[in-house]
Amino acid sequence: MTARPTPTRGSRLGLAVRSLFALAVFIALLGLGFWQLERKAWKEGLVDMLTARLAAFPTDIPPRERWDKLDPADQEFRRVAFSGEFLPNEEALVYTNGSAFRGDVSGPGYWVMAPLRLTGGSIVVINRGFVPEGRQDAAARAESDVTGIVDLVGVMRWPEPRGWFTPTAQLDRNLWFVRDHNDIASEKRWGRVAPFFVELESPQPSGGLPRAGALSINLRNQHLGYAITWFGLAASLAVIFVIWLRRERRARVEPDVSQAG
Repeated sequence: MTARPTPTRGSRLGLAVRSLFALAVFIALLGLGFWQLERKAWKEGLVDMLTARLAAFPTDIPPRERWDKLDPADQEFRRVAFSGEFLPNEEALVYTNGSAFRGDVSGPGYWVMAPLRLTGGSIVVINRGFVPEGRQDAAARAESDVTGIVDLVGVMRWPEPRGWFTPTAQLDRNLWFVRDHNDIASEKRWGRVAPFFVELESPQPSGGLPRAGALSINLRNQHLGYAITWFGLAASLAVIFVIWLRRERRARVEPDVSQAG
């Protein structure tokens, strides 16, 4: 029987490299798990905040002199009540295929954005609601025209960010692909508008379109499942590494019986 093999410097270095790599991956997996737990807490806080704001009694819409001081983090999704008059023959269409806050909306279809002059003279852009594909032409829903001063209730929103792959507006079709009311107002020459737009809850037009509606919270919260997945992978890696390490040590201390005489 031959002597037990002595670990070489190269083999010890290889073991150290593999161990450090496994440790780095293990720490990364744990980090991802804890990050998902933080996201879970953040999402739950967001849902609680949005639920409270959307259930609150509507307050007066902020006056023009306060517009520059409004903080979106503090004001978005607040319900407001106001009176005004829609500017005649003015609207813009924003393509949509559904909404995370309107379970009654499924696409393809369009949001109808229209300017409204408040009783004080300021202009606020209103998302009047949803129209399905084929009903986007204003002439096809002329019975829904609203004239004169009306009382409205809605929810304050801020412009949606434009994604990398968001198509550019098709001005010849009066069509946009993101609800950026500032861009729409600039192109349509509606003048200075409020920094927010309002998602209309009520009233519904007599013809039924555009279909306004209350917002509801339908945000998915799967962060706990993701966290469990990352922690499970970290635990699996630890078990596999321990098994591998034991086999490596056993191979180094056992006699090389294959060469026994």
